[in-house]
Amino acid sequence: MFNFDEPVLRRGSGCVKWDEEPADDIIPLWVADMDFKAAPVIREALQRRIEHGVFGYSHVGDDYYQAVISWFKRRHGWDIQRQWIQYTTGVVPAISVCVKALTRPGDAVILQTPVYNCFFSSVRNNGSETLENRLICRDDGSFVIDFDDLEQKAANPKARLLVLCNPHNPVGRRWTREELQRVADICRNNGVIVISDEIHNELTYNGQRYTPFGTIDMDNAVICTSPSKSFNTAGLQIANIICNNAERQSKIDRAINDNEVCDVNPFGVVALMAAYNDSEAWLDQLCQYLWQNYQTLLRFFSDNLPQLKVTPLEATYLVWVNITPLGLSCNELCQQLLQKARVHVNPGTMYGTDDPVMGNAGEGYIRINIASPRSQLMEGLRRIYNSVNVKR
Repeated sequence: MFNFDEPVLRRGSGCVKWDEEPADDIIPLWVADMDFKAAPVIREALQRRIEHGVFGYSHVGDDYYQAVISWFKRRHGWDIQRQWIQYTTGVVPAISVCVKALTRPGDAVILQTPVYNCFFSSVRNNGSETLENRLICRDDGSFVIDFDDLEQKAANPKARLLVLCNPHNPVGRRWTREELQRVADICRNNGVIVISDEIHNELTYNGQRYTPFGTIDMDNAVICTSPSKSFNTAGLQIANIICNNAERQSKIDRAINDNEVCDVNPFGVVALMAAYNDSEAWLDQLCQYLWQNYQTLLRFFSDNLPQLKVTPLEATYLVWVNITPLGLSCNELCQQLLQKARVHVNPGTMYGTDDPVMGNAGEGYIRINIASPRSQLMEGLRRIYNSVNVKR
């Protein structure tokens, strides 16, 4: 058994999550990393690498590629060939280089909002245009793809790419095979390439597994993966771009080198192999613990803040909460929580764009990171309750 209840002192360690707001009394439930130590096997592998004492440029050997191939075959039934894999420093750089490689300034990229905020900058920095395919919120608070709108957006002559978030951050969906097949069909029929961000792929619950988009339509897709979210190794900076089209891969390789994201951290290489080769039991227990954290949050909201609707969580450790009954914008609430409750959460407007007609797809929501020891999560929830129930 692994102890996910163990508190880890992170403040003062130079981490974004705890040190961006350095006050000792703030509980950070925002940026997507976990307050758990990495799996023991990963830490031991890193320690052995440290003891070597020399940290020059990394040669990425066959054992690295075999770890990636074996993991996805064993855990997800996805057959990847060695020559499809290109490594880089992270999934955000991976998406950015794919956008640069496969579009030209003035082209359009479809984003399914509300969605991870860095997608917007990846598109904007290339001089491309964003086409919003807004997700639909159902009566139970869960989100589904608006396929009619997706067909319209994909038919736009300027549309070149769809950046898919699979599983989806922030709405927590584990897209089904049927949903992904429909996305694949629409994109293929309209000449739109799918760039699939699968960084949250292992964080699913109740025995469910995510479906790699590469098992749906590898020929019309580029898949971006990393162990960083699932194994809490984001700072080690390693990710993979998986593409089976030689011409497309050549363009991506050129963009990787043009943007100087071709050299990776030796510790990232070591950590990936330790994660994929020997840390599956740790990951399975982590997912059980995160699911119990989610159940704890659900009970807390049901008992104390029943007017707020918690979006059903199928994947990730990021909980999407509808706060519109409070009569505050999400930015106002987040400021109140930070200043008065001393809790840092994300405003939903980070995950949308300000459309003059439709507004922002993330307005009315906050995102809460539940990947922390349960005692810390509970203290954060109690502070949220106390803040929103005081007279303003």
